[in-house]
Amino acid sequence: MRVLVASTAGAGHFGPLVPVARACVRAGHEVAVAAPESFAAEVTGAGFVHRPFADVPRDVLGAVMGRLPTLSMEEANRVVVAEVFGRLDAQAALAGVTATVEEWRPDLVLREPTEFGSLAAALAAEIPQVVVAVGVASLMEQVGAMVAEPLAELDTLAGLALGTCSAAIRTAPTLTSVPPVLDEVRPSDAEHRGPVHRYRVPVAPSEGRLPGAWGDPAQPLVYVSFGSVAAALPHFAPVYPAVLDALADQPVRVLLTTGRGVAVDELTVPPNACVEQWWPQDDVMAQAAAVVGHGGFGTTMAALVAGVPQVVLPLFAMDQFVNADHVAAVGAGVTVPGGVAGVDELPAALARVLQDDRYRLAARSVADQMAGLPPVTAVVPVLEELVG
Repeated sequence: MRVLVASTAGAGHFGPLVPVARACVRAGHEVAVAAPESFAAEVTGAGFVHRPFADVPRDVLGAVMGRLPTLSMEEANRVVVAEVFGRLDAQAALAGVTATVEEWRPDLVLREPTEFGSLAAALAAEIPQVVVAVGVASLMEQVGAMVAEPLAELDTLAGLALGTCSAAIRTAPTLTSVPPVLDEVRPSDAEHRGPVHRYRVPVAPSEGRLPGAWGDPAQPLVYVSFGSVAAALPHFAPVYPAVLDALADQPVRVLLTTGRGVAVDELTVPPNACVEQWWPQDDVMAQAAAVVGHGGFGTTMAALVAGVPQVVLPLFAMDQFVNADHVAAVGAGVTVPGGVAGVDELPAALARVLQDDRYRLAARSVADQMAGLPPVTAVVPVLEELVG
């Protein structure tokens, strides 16, 4: 079968699609990725054929994003979900992804939850569409409520009856690597959800390689990561020096990764810390005693898979706050509110997680449940059956 994978231009949204897409390729199916033109390097770098569609014009997107610092966190999240994902991204993508569907004739669209252009194109072409989750189930229920109005506009543009896209996001089959225990924190209404198929992504054995020697090797290793976006946002980039300063006198060894948005050589790095733009997470998780993150899906799930307790400091996106709540609810970590200003509370929160074995045991329990899920290859027959 031909599988058209669809993503917005975000590493955190594209990443969860990759293992499923590769499982399809290994099973002998043909895969292409529909994504914005600006995302070409990430798509081809992952080994896939890129089927580009238009980006939102920079001036249009900039005008919306420029408003965010003046808004409350709740309102800013609503604007990003409804105006950016629901309206601007979806409408920019629709023509290009529709052309790809008409030309390439895929049998199935496999999309991340906030790529709505491919949703409308699949519905218009009457081909199955499946969602790969990038968060817990309750997150998409919140998103669905926020995008009802822009999805009605998308219905009209795609020639669909009003309400078609909104109904489809509630009933689409979902593939997810989230274990049941996390989704059960906020139970969903099963009558309004499509079938859910869970899987795990096998983790290759790691040697636990770290970037050289620093600090006291007898102290516990704390891995700090705020994903690939925070460093590029002026209001949140100060979190990196703030964390280094807050943990400088703590009895821990810190490995901080920044992504490409921070000049590492401009940071003041205390003796107990090492800073890298990037380091393989599997290597770090093999030795980490705790993880400090912002609640992004990738790092949060990597820590849970490894059974490492977390301190979650949500910064700017709705999913970060939801993921933080769910990690805390299952006892696998604690949440530090307040964004960058909350960094002052980080040492006490980290001490709790390191000193109280209940957090480690709860994280280990979640890891065991995740290890019991079927491998990602098991979802391929599910997709084949949908196609028929």
